[in-house]
Amino acid sequence: MDITENTAIVVSGGASGLGAAVARGFAAAGAKVGIFDLNEEGGQALAAELGGAFARVDVSDPTSVAEGFETLRAVHGQERVMVNCAGIGPAAKTVSKGEAHDAGLFAKVIGVNLIGSFNCASQSAAGMVNADPVTDDGERGVIVNTASVAAFDGQIGQLAYAASKGGVVGMTLPMARDLSGEGVRVVTIAPGLFKTPLLEGLPQEVQDSLGAQVPFPSRLGDPAEYAAMARHIVENSMLNGEVIRLDGAIRMAPR
Repeated sequence: MDITENTAIVVSGGASGLGAAVARGFAAAGAKVGIFDLNEEGGQALAAELGGAFARVDVSDPTSVAEGFETLRAVHGQERVMVNCAGIGPAAKTVSKGEAHDAGLFAKVIGVNLIGSFNCASQSAAGMVNADPVTDDGERGVIVNTASVAAFDGQIGQLAYAASKGGVVGMTLPMARDLSGEGVRVVTIAPGLFKTPLLEGLPQEVQDSLGAQVPFPSRLGDPAEYAAMARHIVENSMLNGEVIRLDGAIRMAPR
């Protein structure tokens, strides 16, 4: 699918980190950018910077997601690209100091990372399948989900996070198969260590140490590199039903 001035994209978690990089990257390519985020101040500021639109959305709530799509579609029309970047990653062990992992915290992580991705992807796809094709192949839209290398190499304290991202990985192929007859592709990116706000808040020596764990290039990933991958997925119609590790060949150690 070519990205043009008529291509509308929605990015969940688009106010910061990987999502903000995706929003900037697609805006630079000419797309009409819509942002979902709970960070109203940051989301509105970025939308204004990019000439886009913002909706305050809790991705774990299907009603909030539906209202967000209604808001953005009123401005840009039906989105042809949905990129799911919204996520949280609190650390907690299965048992810590004799206490079991908090069930509420586990459910919250699953709710945002997995169910949130499902809510946005499924509701976006419902709009895409009713739109006219935009390519000779009959393509109507592209959904890009964000997993993590934690889906495969979950570390100590990443129980909930790894489970949620493993769910995103598992959702990819059946969703792509479900939507194949309607011309909607589904691809997941599993990033490794990227310079997101969480890591940027760490001391520089810690950032350097983390980057040194990456075989090549031995550094933290730039969010713009994630955005470039998302754009390539959209533009390469043979990418479908796949999970792509974007990680510099890292395989995470237990801690």
